[in-house]
Amino acid sequence: MKRVALIVLLSIAAATGDDKDKNKFSPGKASSIPGHQTMEQITIAAVPYTTDDQARTAFGKVNPYKHGVLPVLVVIDNGTGKALRLDLKAEVTQVNGDSVEATPAKDVIFIGGGRPPRMPPNPLPVPLPQRKGPLNTWEIEGRAFSAKLLPVGDSVNGFFYFQTDPRPGSKLYLTGIKDAASGKEYFYFEIPLTTP
Repeated sequence: MKRVALIVLLSIAAATGDDKDKNKFSPGKASSIPGHQTMEQITIAAVPYTTDDQARTAFGKVNPYKHGVLPVLVVIDNGTGKALRLDLKAEVTQVNGDSVEATPAKDVIFIGGGRPPRMPPNPLPVPLPQRKGPLNTWEIEGRAFSAKLLPVGDSVNGFFYFQTDPRPGSKLYLTGIKDAASGKEYFYFEIPLTTP
């Protein structure tokens, strides 16, 4: 009986492992992506995900762009020889000078008709239910850029989400990359957002 239970548990673990491989998202190094920029041995690439084919590779069946959210994949390669601290702030800037700050991933799940309902204040310490929109999938928060430290020679990636369209001349403005030991901040990056 114990042997049967062990076999069942191993089968479940193997199946779960296969599911994780299906959901694996690996865009590669920033230096391999067209349009990347390198400054002070830090290479950054930014790719707006607007098409269904792009969205399918990262978000499965849902395309955030069709719900008013522009996901921008950011990939950072560290060739500095020093660990980097990432306190990133991302904005999309337009040719006319307008800029749009990134929407936190935890808020993106409410976009597309799923705003939290307006109710009177709740006197009890019990959270009220919130309606979530069509972007309420694990991939939205799971694939969001969350790295805080980038070791020497390593690469990290993740998405920033913007409630805007990538107009001609749009750029991703990225700040908050620092030397982890000294705290010295590196120069900002402005990466053109080109769509397919």
